[in-house]
Amino acid sequence: MDFYHYAPLWGEALLTALALLILLLGALKKNGGKIPGYLSLVGLVAAQGLVSSNLMMARPAALFFFDTISVDALSQFFKAVFLVVSLLVVISSLSRYTGKGADEYYALLLLATVGMMVVSSSIDLVTLFIGFELASLATYAMAAFDKTKKNLEAAMKYFIYGSVSSAFMLFGFSLLYGMTGSTKLADVAAASVESFGAATLVALLFVVAGFAFKMALVPFHMWAPDTYEGAPSLVSALLAAGSKKMGFAAAFRVLMIALVAMRLEWYLAFAILAAVTMTLGNLAACWQNNVRRILAYSSIAQAGYIAMGFAVVGKAWGDAPVDVLNLGVQQMALLGIAGALLLVLAHALMKTGAFIATAQVAPISPKESESDPDDISNYAGLISRAPITAICMMVLMFALAGIPPTAGFVGKLVLFASVYYSGLVWLVVLAILNSALSLVYYLRIISYMILKEPEGPKISEAKGYVAGIVLATLAVVYIGVFPDQFINWALQAATVLLPQ
Repeated sequence: MDFYHYAPLWGEALLTALALLILLLGALKKNGGKIPGYLSLVGLVAAQGLVSSNLMMARPAALFFFDTISVDALSQFFKAVFLVVSLLVVISSLSRYTGKGADEYYALLLLATVGMMVVSSSIDLVTLFIGFELASLATYAMAAFDKTKKNLEAAMKYFIYGSVSSAFMLFGFSLLYGMTGSTKLADVAAASVESFGAATLVALLFVVAGFAFKMALVPFHMWAPDTYEGAPSLVSALLAAGSKKMGFAAAFRVLMIALVAMRLEWYLAFAILAAVTMTLGNLAACWQNNVRRILAYSSIAQAGYIAMGFAVVGKAWGDAPVDVLNLGVQQMALLGIAGALLLVLAHALMKTGAFIATAQVAPISPKESESDPDDISNYAGLISRAPITAICMMVLMFALAGIPPTAGFVGKLVLFASVYYSGLVWLVVLAILNSALSLVYYLRIISYMILKEPEGPKISEAKGYVAGIVLATLAVVYIGVFPDQFINWALQAATVLLPQ
């Protein structure tokens, strides 16, 4: 066996072996201290190095395991996103999960990351579902990890909704297999071109329903606010920034490769779905007092923005290239996918940092208060109580709103430009209005941190949390200041789905 042939998959193999090693060490040593955390940290850094060594993979892709796994620019893009999110969560977890039980936490986190990486590379329905379930089962357990009543309720809701969505998705996959006789996405695409009928439409509806749950699109979003609020803050960061992006990785693969015949059919449905999702998410966030619920509804709205990329592909597929912004002459379908990918990257960093900030604030809320530790009132005067957390949180809130120079602005600029030039003017106008509306609750959080009188003394900020927040914030600003290389990276990944 030529082990070097499998070099593009060494990252997944490393994390899987490390997860098993951490569990073994936990069985032999009941209290491993910070050893599981540091092992996870080293493993994720090494895996990120392996992925980064071939980020801009040229076509053709490297295929493995009977052509069920594809390592290409798109898979490497999503793998890099998942690894960065997991790395930030692990760095922050070193201030929270140490000692007894830490081995289980870090092993689950690594296995969830492996599942997400498998999904990003899958070009076969079976491996796609296996990756989904590996990530989902690990995150179900992580959502209940602190074993409080709130954790258990959140995990149960997440598990029930997740199980139903998996059933929908699997039923759709079974219909596709029954119609085509193959589970490979390329074969499904070819068969769809030859024979498109009611069965294909039904299969698509079930698959979209399953993916929409993972992406938290309306009306499949009901689980997100309760789960993000009830799960441990660091687990919520992994769910919002990692697990959710796994749904987009799968949707890009299946809906734009396997269901080629329907590209021109479903763009209006996705445009409406995106419009409803972003609007409902932003409106609901305006009425929340719990910061984690605000971030949850904000995440739903961001999913609506990203979903516009699907509408652009359907609307602009086959249109002549257009000279847009400073990007030169580009096909709008390609630019739409690139914009969606940029927003995936930006949202992953912004949301991870924001949820880590909530983990920092919750323990320093007044002990005598019976109010929710995530209530916005506990953020009053945070600039004087926890200045590093407050400053980073402020930058992340502006980034989520799309204020330059941040990654959020770059992602929205490229995506909104593609929507406009593809002819969906009404959709981009609605997206801009929604971005303006989002300032209502982002500025509300900032005003509490900066303008309100502090309700307690200055608190020593946990080093792990500070490191995670600062790194996420610096990455968000760096992408906003130097966007060219990231735009080119996203365009390169988009060509996997829409080859020139």
